[in-house]
Amino acid sequence: MTQHTDKHITIIGAGLAGALLATLLAQRGWEVDVHEMRGDPRLLGYERGRSINLALAERGRNALRQAGADDAVMAQAVMMRGRMVHFRDGRTDLQRYGRDDSEVIWSVHRGELNQVLLDIAEAAGARLHFNQRLVGADFDTRTARFADDASGGAVTEMAFRTLVGADGAGSALRKAMSASTDLGERSKFLNHAYKELEIPPASDGGFLIEPNALHIWPRGRYMCIALPNDESTFTVTLFLPNEADLENDVPGFDTVQTGADARALFDRQFPDASRLIPHLERDFDTNPTGVLGTLYLEHWHLDERAVLLGDAAHAMVPFHGQGMNCAFEDCVALARHLERSPDRAEAFSAFQRERLPNARAIQHMALENYLEMRDRVDDDDYLLQRALELRLAERHPERFVPRYAMVSFRHIPYSVALLRGNMQRELLVELTRGHESLDTLDWDAVDAAVNERLSPLPADAS
Repeated sequence: MTQHTDKHITIIGAGLAGALLATLLAQRGWEVDVHEMRGDPRLLGYERGRSINLALAERGRNALRQAGADDAVMAQAVMMRGRMVHFRDGRTDLQRYGRDDSEVIWSVHRGELNQVLLDIAEAAGARLHFNQRLVGADFDTRTARFADDASGGAVTEMAFRTLVGADGAGSALRKAMSASTDLGERSKFLNHAYKELEIPPASDGGFLIEPNALHIWPRGRYMCIALPNDESTFTVTLFLPNEADLENDVPGFDTVQTGADARALFDRQFPDASRLIPHLERDFDTNPTGVLGTLYLEHWHLDERAVLLGDAAHAMVPFHGQGMNCAFEDCVALARHLERSPDRAEAFSAFQRERLPNARAIQHMALENYLEMRDRVDDDDYLLQRALELRLAERHPERFVPRYAMVSFRHIPYSVALLRGNMQRELLVELTRGHESLDTLDWDAVDAAVNERLSPLPADAS
């Protein structure tokens, strides 16, 4: 077995978080080995199975800047100014995410992003080992076993000082850790799933619909969305309950089982989108159906011998677009704590204390955002509250920062954004009660309520 230096670390998973963490640690002088169960995507191309598009926000960009990866990633990103809501009657409305183009999110392709991050990790000095699937770990002897599925499953045993699990919601390292200690693991699955489809480019190579927006077709208890790609396509995601509610005309994956079923659904409920997806039947029949769930752990590490981050520690539903951004923030925090403390167990404990409450907060907000996206974005009360929210952000920028802005455009801890957002939501509901327009509000009373109820955000919170 290979012996390593005292400043060695072994990362399981060469996906987005694993590649980024490898770079951040290698830049700090760590000896880093990364083991990935799949083949090298730079040689094999992107393997479908996970969501293709991701929403990159400021938290993620901050991490990429620290790794020197921001420029390369942003060269392939497409700006999304807001939600383009497609109403049942064919109308559309762009609901901006922020004040202007300085407050936007970016659509990035998972496969392209992963390839960029792998190149940068390798250039920083990390050693990448592909086709190496973790099949077990003995934490007493500090040995890990890896199977090479590309060569018949041959198993190799390797020594480790510390294992870091960046291997996603189905983490093999988490499974190995659970055999040694109780991590307090529980999962909660939504009674919904998703299927990905594609809008191709226009005949002239451009986008068929507005490129700088996240398109959403809300239909109450179900919806579809579309995110732009840099090759002028859109990835369309259909979200349906697992089981239909026929009495209330709500379809489900138990009734929409084939491409022909899906086409009929789109023709009936999303006709403007249906016209844009020529290969809908093929995409529906061949693409996997994705599950939606939240993973909660009480413990993220096993003393100094193993630690989990990203989806391996706190997988969440994708409806706030923060899964990747949260994982990238994990990487920055873990690298910082390892740099501050020579005691790895102490560093991992500090990392968990900092990040677990924030992970719980964004998991909660992601679930809430699903209800907002599918049920509320075309609701009159919601639209009035949203209009007041934007007006208050202009009138009281030091006190009233919309929750979405705190999450997507600032570095405010998720836990603070959740608490503050709840206070602000209560205020919006109270101030708009009985009103159909902002024109009838008593602005002196509104300003007084904001000043009384909301303290200024500290300057260093952003």
